[in-house]
Amino acid sequence: MRKRIIQIILFVIGLSLCLYFLIPRDQEPPAPVSGNLTVHYIDVGQADCALLECDGKFLLIDGGNVEDSSLVVSYLQKIGVERLEAVVCSHAHEDHVGGLPGVLALFPTAAVYAPTNTYSSQCFDDFLRYTDQQRLSVTIPKAGDTIPFGDVTVTVLGPLKSYADPNNTSLVLRVDFGETRFLFTGDMETDAETDLLDAGADVKADVLKVGHHGSNTSTGYRFLREVNPKWAVISVGTDNSYGHPHEEPMSRLRDAEVTVYRTDKMGTILAVSDGKAVTFSWKNSTVQPESTGERTPMSYIGNINTKTLHSSDCGSLPDPKNQILFDSYEAAIEAGYKPHNSCLG
Repeated sequence: MRKRIIQIILFVIGLSLCLYFLIPRDQEPPAPVSGNLTVHYIDVGQADCALLECDGKFLLIDGGNVEDSSLVVSYLQKIGVERLEAVVCSHAHEDHVGGLPGVLALFPTAAVYAPTNTYSSQCFDDFLRYTDQQRLSVTIPKAGDTIPFGDVTVTVLGPLKSYADPNNTSLVLRVDFGETRFLFTGDMETDAETDLLDAGADVKADVLKVGHHGSNTSTGYRFLREVNPKWAVISVGTDNSYGHPHEEPMSRLRDAEVTVYRTDKMGTILAVSDGKAVTFSWKNSTVQPESTGERTPMSYIGNINTKTLHSSDCGSLPDPKNQILFDSYEAAIEAGYKPHNSCLG
């Protein structure tokens, strides 16, 4: 009998070891989570503001313009925020940092993050002043750092380099909750997108907060293809003077079969994850998200002479006699073609 028990124990141990080594490490199931993660994409017009809520804890990413400060504060108060685990300023432009001083003036905060602690503007000076009043200093995170937030893993992916354009200095955050992922890119443009991809950053996400309010300077073909989102949220103002969102990124989102939610049409948008699935609700229930319908197959056109690769809708396509058609981006790269800066980043 004793021998039989020992045989059973050895069998179980052996089976466990086999399963351990047979399951690829990068496919291990995520850590179990409790409750829900709610992402509030707060409607602040032509600006950005998002709030993460999980198990009664809150983390704020950007705060809109200076004039949005009272709106953001009122929103936080209405949903019962008393304390923030972190305030993140994606970059120093007013439409992202402007409303944060008002938030920091009223809500105790555990930590403050930004890509820089120097920028010449009154609203950024106010941001630093109210951070200091909380006896905090601005933390400038590096790629690979994480921001503590309970069962939610907030990983800093970028920026990876120093950039002259503040848009490209935007903190890029991947928010993991169970099996679901959200990506926040601030106003990052295609130069920094390309640097992230070239470095092998894991940008894959279910929900993409579209960069730079839907400007054509962001959300390039290659980046969108790597993120491969099911849903996208654009924080943008009604009839804004910039013409955001531009048709080019909207076309790219349609090509990629991404369902798009827009604050200019839908108001504040909520995305709720239970760790396995994401569901959406929004203020203006009379408006529906922009469904992409049937996907249009994407093709790539190479210039035989220059070995440059273009998207099929690029405005700088080579003469037809110099064109070669590729069915996939990978096939073109393997053939020695390099992406054209203006259309593929």
